[in-house]
Amino acid sequence: MKDKINEILNAFNASMTGASTLDDLEKIRVNYLGKKGLVTGLMPLLKDVPFDQKREVGIMINSLKSEVEGRLTKEKESMEQKQMEQSIKSAKKIDITRPCDTCVGSLHPRTKFQKEIEDVFISMGFNVEDGREIETEYNNFDAVNVPQTHPARDTQDTFWLDNGELLKTQTSASQNRILRKYGGPLKVIFPGRCFRNEAVDHSHENTFFQIEGMMVGENISVANLLYFMKKMLSEIFKTEIEVRNRPGFFPFTEPSFEMDIKCPYCGGKGCAVCKKGGWIELCPCGMIHPNVLREGGLDPEKYSGFAFGLGFDRLVMIKTGLDEIRNLNSGNLKVLKQL
Repeated sequence: MKDKINEILNAFNASMTGASTLDDLEKIRVNYLGKKGLVTGLMPLLKDVPFDQKREVGIMINSLKSEVEGRLTKEKESMEQKQMEQSIKSAKKIDITRPCDTCVGSLHPRTKFQKEIEDVFISMGFNVEDGREIETEYNNFDAVNVPQTHPARDTQDTFWLDNGELLKTQTSASQNRILRKYGGPLKVIFPGRCFRNEAVDHSHENTFFQIEGMMVGENISVANLLYFMKKMLSEIFKTEIEVRNRPGFFPFTEPSFEMDIKCPYCGGKGCAVCKKGGWIELCPCGMIHPNVLREGGLDPEKYSGFAFGLGFDRLVMIKTGLDEIRNLNSGNLKVLKQL
């Protein structure tokens, strides 16, 4: 029996020497490890081995099987790696820096306008941060002055996860992380996707995009807020934009404002875009609440700042003339490629 095991091992080594393709390896595997393979057939023969040799022979059979399996696996991985390297070497090289003469794709309207807005704020010294889409209850609510008993939570139909975290309902969920990351002073915008369990219609979606920003420093005032908002909107609409502030309420700002822009399409005379009112509600904003600064590790006696949340999907709709927000998430190329 021991001689038979050694003969099989020698035959296997000889077979492996002549193997040059994955097909060769598969044939060897079937020949030795298949249901009727040479190695597989050894174990039933163990019953005929004298009792005092069974343990030693059993160990030899298992050792042979392990060696055959190991050699086959190692050689297969080596051949596959060589094939991949050869495919890469022989593949047609593409210069990704060359202009595309036949490209038919285009950027999504959101992507296009987000880049424009980011460029405007970068030119004004702002950093751009990415926020998380799955957030903690603390960051989404408590850190922005919305404790568990606050009625403002009732206005946000939240998607809760089994682990107690949630899909962020507002870009404000990033405020605490950013305040702790940069400290003061800072100038940051953070675009992001938000989620609320809302009834969907032509102007409401359960998945939507916002662009939020903060500026924190010493002696920051509402005047700074108005300047930066007017500057940003004028750059986006390529014309001087008139803004107005109305009193509002947001738990994370004090005082809080609803910022409207005079309709850039009719100059305030009234049209379909502004629903004949002459003004478009676009940007909730205000001075950052002292509690939010404290939660972010900043002293509200030393620092002040403003925050704003741009209704980005609404801005995209205004810019493109789109009157159906659901098209932005639809993947409807007949609509999106025209925007």
